[in-house]
Amino acid sequence: MKGKKILPQIAYILFVGLGFLFAFFCQSVYVLNTRGNILWTALFLLKIMGSSLLFGGGAGALLCFLIYRRPDRQRKEEQSFAVPMPSAGVVFAGAFLLIVLSWLPAYLAYYPAICAYDMPIQTGQIVSGNYNDHHPIAHTLLIQGAMAVGEKVFGDVNTGIGLYGFLQLLFLAGAFAWGIAMVCRCGTRSAQQTGQTTQKGEKRQYRSLGALLPPILLLLYAMLFPFHMYMSVSVTKDTVFTGFAVLQITALCVILHRGDNCLRISGQDILLIFSTIGMILFRNNGKYAMLVLLGVLLLTVIFGRKKRKLWGRLLSVCGVGFLVGNLLLSALFAATKAEQGDRREMLSMPIQQLARCMVYHGGAGVLPEDDNTISEEDKALIRDFILDEAYREYHPGISDPVKRHANTYVVRYRLKDFSDTYFRLFAEYPGDFVNAALAVNAGWLSPFDETHAVINQPEGQKGLGYVQTRWVEEELNPRGIYQDSKWEWLHEKMERWADNNSYLEIPVLKYIFVPGTWLWLGLLLAAYLLVHRRFGRCIPLALLAGYYGTLFLGPAVQLRYLYPVMAALPFAAVLSMQSGAERKGY
Repeated sequence: MKGKKILPQIAYILFVGLGFLFAFFCQSVYVLNTRGNILWTALFLLKIMGSSLLFGGGAGALLCFLIYRRPDRQRKEEQSFAVPMPSAGVVFAGAFLLIVLSWLPAYLAYYPAICAYDMPIQTGQIVSGNYNDHHPIAHTLLIQGAMAVGEKVFGDVNTGIGLYGFLQLLFLAGAFAWGIAMVCRCGTRSAQQTGQTTQKGEKRQYRSLGALLPPILLLLYAMLFPFHMYMSVSVTKDTVFTGFAVLQITALCVILHRGDNCLRISGQDILLIFSTIGMILFRNNGKYAMLVLLGVLLLTVIFGRKKRKLWGRLLSVCGVGFLVGNLLLSALFAATKAEQGDRREMLSMPIQQLARCMVYHGGAGVLPEDDNTISEEDKALIRDFILDEAYREYHPGISDPVKRHANTYVVRYRLKDFSDTYFRLFAEYPGDFVNAALAVNAGWLSPFDETHAVINQPEGQKGLGYVQTRWVEEELNPRGIYQDSKWEWLHEKMERWADNNSYLEIPVLKYIFVPGTWLWLGLLLAAYLLVHRRFGRCIPLALLAGYYGTLFLGPAVQLRYLYPVMAALPFAAVLSMQSGAERKGY
């Protein structure tokens, strides 16, 4: 595959900058975790920036050299190196069956499903009939439907939840299988292209043996990656959202791979609309990720002259999906008479920053280094915002202990007073604001951070590791939902693996499991595509970037928040690096 690259000077700046940021954040997180606090003095900044430029920038330059200097070779398609490929339907069916069979043991072990995370809260809304949109209403109604089917059809709510868990597993497996089928389809070539002789009228497609490796690796990743097994049977909105995210990324990549500069709507466009609606319905921050994608598509329409019809079609299709999704969400909101949920989740970052300031400078009496230099006026507003002096419960890695005491009335109706205090304290204690943001996002930023694995796991409590499997019996059992494992031996093994965060004990491979790795993999992919001037292929990454950006403002680092990126990024990488329409000037 031959193609021009960007100027070497720009390429090296890009990779050196990426390596610098990687080293800077890894070092900062390590120092913060080790010392508990960072004093951002000029000398400290000079040291950490110098070492980051030396080691991280140097590594980035070396990587750029390897990527930029690697010669592009046109693959020679010879008969001896090409094998006939089955149709996309056959690939889909085979991959789907293998994935389902590989996840089925986890389903039997955790039957009816893993009912952790928000499940107890959502079933509480169902029983009481009082809905709110803190958790997506569409997902709550799915659970309600499963409970109703179980009770009315099978005479047992638990069976309904078991049916829901199995259907969810099938949906996620189907999304993965469809992505694998599309990878195969985009990589196949006709018999005429490969020099193969065919019978008259036969339309067979072939693929080189080496090109078969990506779909095989994706299939193995789908089948064997442990988190897929846990999440496929976890009754949480994040699993359904992930299925739609994989479909959406796949559809985007396939449309871009074809590069058809026309306004004709294809099946992939319909799939893109459908998956966009799903993203809007099943995670509240799905709409923010879509806004980033829509903004990028708008810029491509304005500046992308060569493929303006393609960009316009993508913008229209995504816009329709975004609009329909939000209309359906409003309809569900009205039909259930749901109350608007508390927006404190969106205030996780300010809550952490103000709580940290009070602990270090507010005379809270928690730390000996507390200098009590915050003014009484600012203290008063913080006490109105964080009730019951809950800032004393400040935990660097998770906002929940303080967040549950936040009085959002202060932000909604005293916005000027809140803003004045917030920005005044930011100007006075910028280091504490940075430390608060760095601590709660350590797991997103550094592959070497392990604090993310224990932030939800109080001593002596089970099921609250990085993979959460806790069963709240006192809430779920009275609602007819109870544990009924069909494979107890495997259940015990998987529980121990989850509770002990055993993925951290796997040499080298553990970094595939660690959340901080995925940010840098995404950035590295974007840099690679930019170097090879595949600017259009970066568009699906804008969606993941928009979603990832919302994680930095969230309450903690959790597997389920990252899971859509873990599932979708490998498909984006394989499809975006395959040869396609860029040969036509794309």
